[in-house]
Amino acid sequence: MAAALARLGLRPVKLVRVQFCPFEKNVESTRTFLQTVSSEKVRATNLNCSVIADVRHDGSEPCVDVLFGDGYRLIMRGAHLTTQEMLSALASHIRDRNAAAASAPGADKVAPGTSTRR
Repeated sequence: MAAALARLGLRPVKLVRVQFCPFEKNVESTRTFLQTVSSEKVRATNLNCSVIADVRHDGSEPCVDVLFGDGYRLIMRGAHLTTQEMLSALASHIRDRNAAAASAPGADKVAPGTSTRR
């Protein structure tokens, strides 16, 4: 799934904050999600995207907070989600944000490989 996320890219993502208490038993999927999003291939798709690991010792529920460039926010509670579910949700929202950006009135409608010069 990391390869699929790397192909999709983090272009519309501005910030990924992963918060968890490492001593709780339900954080494995959240930690794996953090490892996947922090990988070199995925991070290379958007160098301006900040990935923050907020490790706390307060017994809090694992949480992933994704902020997109257009202000949209995705919050996933990782206690009852698998890594695959979190990555699929993120990929789905990235596709939606990319589609919304492409269909925006001010979006450039020029096909790749073509030029606007005449």
